[in-house]
Amino acid sequence: MAETLEIVPHRVRREERPDGTIILRSGLELGPVARTTLDWLYRWAGEAPERVFVAERSGDGWREVAYAEMARLARAAAEGLLARGIGYGSPIVVLSGPSVDHAILALAAQTVGAPLVPLAEQYSLLPEAWPRLRYCAGKVRPAMVYAADAEAYGEALALDVFDGARKVASRAAGNGIAAFADILEGDAAADVDAAFARVGPDTLAKILFTSGSTSDPKGVPQTQRMLTVNQAQYLACLPLLGRKPHKILSWPPWNHVFAGNSDFNMMLANGGSLYLDDGKPVGKQFERTLENLRMHPGTLAIDLPIAHALTVRAMRADAELRRGYFRDLDMFFYAGASLPADVWTAIEEMAAAESGEVPLMISGWGMTETAPCAILYHQRGAASGTVGVPVPELTAKLIPLDGDRYELRVDGPNVIDGYFEDPERTAASFDGEGFFVTGDAVRFVDPRDDSRGLAFDGRLTEDFKLITGTWVRASVLRVEALAALSGLVQDVVVVGEGRAEVGLLVFPTPGRCRASAPDSDGAVRDQAYAAELRAVLEGLAAEATGSSMRIARAIVLAEPPSVGAGEITPKGSLNVRTVTARRSGLVERLYDDADAAAIRLPRSR
Repeated sequence: MAETLEIVPHRVRREERPDGTIILRSGLELGPVARTTLDWLYRWAGEAPERVFVAERSGDGWREVAYAEMARLARAAAEGLLARGIGYGSPIVVLSGPSVDHAILALAAQTVGAPLVPLAEQYSLLPEAWPRLRYCAGKVRPAMVYAADAEAYGEALALDVFDGARKVASRAAGNGIAAFADILEGDAAADVDAAFARVGPDTLAKILFTSGSTSDPKGVPQTQRMLTVNQAQYLACLPLLGRKPHKILSWPPWNHVFAGNSDFNMMLANGGSLYLDDGKPVGKQFERTLENLRMHPGTLAIDLPIAHALTVRAMRADAELRRGYFRDLDMFFYAGASLPADVWTAIEEMAAAESGEVPLMISGWGMTETAPCAILYHQRGAASGTVGVPVPELTAKLIPLDGDRYELRVDGPNVIDGYFEDPERTAASFDGEGFFVTGDAVRFVDPRDDSRGLAFDGRLTEDFKLITGTWVRASVLRVEALAALSGLVQDVVVVGEGRAEVGLLVFPTPGRCRASAPDSDGAVRDQAYAAELRAVLEGLAAEATGSSMRIARAIVLAEPPSVGAGEITPKGSLNVRTVTARRSGLVERLYDDADAAAIRLPRSR
């Protein structure tokens, strides 16, 4: 690390109610809050005009856009939008992923008050996912639809749901699809200043769609206030963000709140540089990520657990990559899911070996509905699974459950007031005091010391009871299983509601078993692979503390999770309810002791 970091310790205020409910608030003060995200852009365009704001791969190098240039391009694009009738309240749907042009369009849209609606790329690229594309686009009724490439997204652009919307693409425009370059030419007659004067804290900046478990996606409004307050909350907890220009290498799509809000706005708010990784933590695509990482390691490592895990694996075998990764690293941050403990430990050990000290290692909790950061572990002493304490101005309500668990509800200026044009879901998502019902459970790391913060303790919607009445914390058990089965499985689903034992639906790692030769109902029978699974599961079972934590059987699925069927969310995670409902026949086979495809462990004594 290049300098000693200023660490702000946790400060928590507690209120206890007679019914056992606990109210937690931060003891930190919230600093200045920008009026809009454009205030950040104009600030850094003036103070650091030549500093790179956003960059993307271009051939063997990078297309880098500095702050002053971004301010000019965003204003020109704002003129172009106004000249085409796209202004305040005119939704713009984006079909493609992160890019420099996407960033320009986002800032131009926010300049004129046009809400941006970035959608998951698979909604457009996979015909089986078009029903979700139709639903989302139909919900917002876009005035414009943008794609990076008119050829790649041509079939989606031609859908009737976009009839009447202006169609724009950066590449391969024509045949009724305008070139984004034309919008960038601007129009001096457009009054951008008057349009921007209408934009304020309550202006709708974005609509992000998050998948429901068994129904259509929910539109989650993101106001300017939510975005600007959230960055002020980050800075109050992590002053290191404002001490020097930071750099992030980021791959997740911008329909994902973690990348589209946190990564993008964290760099914009603090004058940092956002390098867009065109790789992914999937198969051969991760080789591209490693290439990008060698060229541009960040000062902040902010990513999803799967990417951190693959990076650790690569660094074990590549000393040069390891040295570059830790050379200027100030902070390691994961979110979106639980990080396996062995990955956390590996980062600590590698950092100490490479630089003599460990970066600030933190985690947090948030949702699309909280913009996203609501609870943050921002002092030293974090461990995998801890999420921290409420950020300033965020109130957490903890409602007692069984044992030491609490249901988590939140309220604050970065929390939505309701879903987009969806009063029924809105009514079901807030309690009588106006707290958002998250559906998550937490527990205190140390019940005697609130400053130690909270730990995530599962999704309540995924928990279920065995026939004995014993609760199974399915999301917690899943994380443990994934860590133990690393390399063997792509993902797993914990099942067993109303059964005597906990079972596992296994999506095997591609190439690890003979998934190309399933039986007639979609299960895989591979004795060698089954033996490997059994050995790991027996080790887990030996350490289990009771029936609710003991995986007693498993079945291997031939068909990978289906995006079109809704088994994978736009964030790339499994939609557990959809998987179990769609594969109910395989769940039945899992619990059939006579079925040869089911892997059964010996009964516990």
